[in-house]
Amino acid sequence: MPLSEEELRLLEQMERALVEEDPKFASTLRGTSLRSLARRRAIIAGVFFVAGVAVMMTGVVTKQIPVGIVGFLVMLASATIGLTAVRGQRTAGTTPAAAPEPTPQEGRGFTVIQGGGRGRSRKPRRPQRGSFTERMEERWRRRREGGGF
Repeated sequence: MPLSEEELRLLEQMERALVEEDPKFASTLRGTSLRSLARRRAIIAGVFFVAGVAVMMTGVVTKQIPVGIVGFLVMLASATIGLTAVRGQRTAGTTPAAAPEPTPQEGRGFTVIQGGGRGRSRKPRRPQRGSFTERMEERWRRRREGGGF
């Protein structure tokens, strides 16, 4: 018997609470973490990229243009998949509290909950004052008045 929308919503809230409370435990329960899947995908993409380079160089050396084009396409596809995996690996540690709440249409099925790692904290950026050239001119003026570099 399928779960009702209310039951699905409650289950999803419980999963989020578990991930927020103990992301390492939630990752252990899930089996493989999202980071390890992303890392595996990036490694496989790297292998296919090297194979694409070999195929492309073979096409160039043998002067068979279609073989070179196929090698280039393999390189392009593997680079795209690899970069997507690396980007996904960086965001795999973000907490689901930062994720937007699902709309009623999206909440009808099961969703993947981000977790299993700690997100990298960033330093808060200083507010920018003026344009780049204005800041460089100000820095140059301070150096000249200060007696050197």
